[in-house]
Amino acid sequence: MSVFDSLVGQRHAVEVMQRAVGGQGMTHAWLFTGPPGSGRSNAALAFAAALQCERGGCGECQSCKTAVAGSHPDISVTSTDTSVHKVEDIRELVRRAALSPSLGRYQIIVIEDADRLAIGENHKTANALLKAIEEPNARTVWMLCCPTVEDVLPTIRSRCRSVVLSTPSPEQVSGFLLGQGVPDSLAAYAARASQGHIGRARALAVDEKTRNRRNEVVTIPRGLTNLGACMNAAANLVDIAKDETASITERANAKELEDLQAMLGSDTKARSSRTYRAALTELTNVQKQREKRRNLDVIDRCLMDLLSVYRDIVAVQTGAEGALVNEELAGDIRDLARRTTPESNLRRISAVFTAREQMMDFNTPPLLALEAMMVALKV
Repeated sequence: MSVFDSLVGQRHAVEVMQRAVGGQGMTHAWLFTGPPGSGRSNAALAFAAALQCERGGCGECQSCKTAVAGSHPDISVTSTDTSVHKVEDIRELVRRAALSPSLGRYQIIVIEDADRLAIGENHKTANALLKAIEEPNARTVWMLCCPTVEDVLPTIRSRCRSVVLSTPSPEQVSGFLLGQGVPDSLAAYAARASQGHIGRARALAVDEKTRNRRNEVVTIPRGLTNLGACMNAAANLVDIAKDETASITERANAKELEDLQAMLGSDTKARSSRTYRAALTELTNVQKQREKRRNLDVIDRCLMDLLSVYRDIVAVQTGAEGALVNEELAGDIRDLARRTTPESNLRRISAVFTAREQMMDFNTPPLLALEAMMVALKV
């Protein structure tokens, strides 16, 4: 066993990391890039574990186990639940990076969502990190994770060694799920429907509610026959996203409120204090930002599922059918292929990307963007 065994379909990237662990091409800063679900954060953690392990990532020693579990004292992992990393959080990481390792060979800092370091013209957060990467300590290693190299500032990516991850094939994902004890038919479905997203494939394989929500999304195209249906479909998609977001955030929000009350008190006097009110306001704002981001993430995943239907339709129309992503909807897909043209479906695919851009980049209210998209998708 090795810490790299969990990286599905990333043979080339694993070889690069293994050589670096052995001393070939090792450097102080690494940039892990790849499409959503390819396992950027998992790859960084596996690499961090291998660097701390005396046997290069055996997967069995205490260093490997604590690294993978996220409890190694010399491996710090940070991510953000909001739209941008806070500059004070990055400065704290810079301070931590200056410390000598307590148990391992390196002080390793892993930053997930590194594309959220610099938003718009505000580069304060990225600049706080840049100096630490420019003048590294001898035993400090930085690992940044983001979708593409263009998502970080040129001054940062020029100082990092790049590890590019690829989208695993359905066969590789299916094999991974089979190894987790998932039945054959369910593993094949989850591998196709996830489109190479390992976390999504695991969720589809083990959670019936996740499968039902996806089924609601991929059956939308066949019902878009009039304006009323388009409006209802947009509203339903927003509701699906809200329900899934609530199921994710409600328990975490309640736990954070309990922790706040345990620290500052929950009686009437404590709750009326200025300190409690200020802390509660800050917590509420953080939770709202986190809920907004997660809601957009769920909608984004729904749009990718919707895109898979139109890509299947175009594949049928152009004779490049092969294996459909949505084989269970083969009848509906062929019916829509007969009633539409490849050109009109390419316009529909463009409409989905336009809605995504409006919500993610221009802060358009989801319902408004989705209503416009559904009208463009109407048959």
